Amino acid sequence: MVGVIETLEQKKTDRVAKVREFLEKVLHTTGDSVTNQDRMAYLSSVSNYASKLAMTRGQNPEIAAIAALMHNYYWIKTGMTSFPGPNSADAARPVLRQTQLFSNEELSVILRAIFYQDDRHLVHGPYEEIIKDAIVLQRHSQKPGNAETESCIVHKGTEHQNDEDRRLKLADYAEKLAGQHIVGVPEDERYRAICKYWPDSDDIHKVLEGKWCAAFVYYCCMQVGIELPIRYPNREYRLAGVGAWLDWARLPETGFFYLDGQAGFTPERGDLVIYDKLLSDDSHDHIGVVLACVDDKLLVAEGNKDNFNYSSLLYRDRAHCILGYIRIADSYRYQFSGEYQPIPGIVV
Repeated sequence: MVGVIETLEQKKTDRVAKVREFLEKVLHTTGDSVTNQDRMAYLSSVSNYASKLAMTRGQNPEIAAIAALMHNYYWIKTGMTSFPGPNSADAARPVLRQTQLFSNEELSVILRAIFYQDDRHLVHGPYEEIIKDAIVLQRHSQKPGNAETESCIVHKGTEHQNDEDRRLKLADYAEKLAGQHIVGVPEDERYRAICKYWPDSDDIHKVLEGKWCAAFVYYCCMQVGIELPIRYPNREYRLAGVGAWLDWARLPETGFFYLDGQAGFTPERGDLVIYDKLLSDDSHDHIGVVLACVDDKLLVAEGNKDNFNYSSLLYRDRAHCILGYIRIADSYRYQFSGEYQPIPGIVV
């Protein structure tokens, strides 16, 4: 038992340096050296502020410094600035867990601090407030005009001021994109764009090959201002999977899921259709964007048609293997008011 404890303590030696080294390796695979230096300088600055704030507030400066280093990990990994708190917490969770450097309690503290970094209208725990304040201090200390660090500080959202007819915009975008016959291979630039939101694997194009219908829907939604983090908080799966869309649409705060014919429901252009055992023996195994409903037929825009690894526009029978539909309200904006509960065991 003593040997096990000693080994764990040895692993914990200078964990800040180990996390910094990990981030430098990740950065080495993304962007040019000058850009990477700027990004690492930004993260180091926030981390230094967090460490000092923790010391003055009687908290663990090492844990604060690590949370600050990882607070924008999603941006580091993908280059995307969307939902820095929820997305970075979700992206950081598996990599921090795999290091085996942190107890579950420490991991929960770090992830919560990352998750709530933009939630400044409420007061949370000591580490959440440390990260919020460290980001603000870094922002006020940086040199004006540094576009690289400014881009990662806050997600400004896509420029969609008008909520009206967002479902129609979704259908228009999906129809145009799916009609381009995108092929799910890394050589296809359009497929790479669809994959860019998903941070875990360096070979995400291969991971999603033959199963990117939900990633296609997520990409289309993000382009027209229907913005969601890669995983709705506290849910089991990411929105690269059909089940996550179904789960999200059934939440009390959304209520967007309808059975075909439910209370007179008829699918319309811009709805999402979820299929059931269409391509496999699994429930909710495929998803697409409804373009038209004509009698007993649906015209649908799909990524990864029939798991053949290419996008398509096609007609499907309304009476065949359809579980139901998701109708996203035009006025919907992501807002999580619950209590974020990191689940260290989740990797998917």
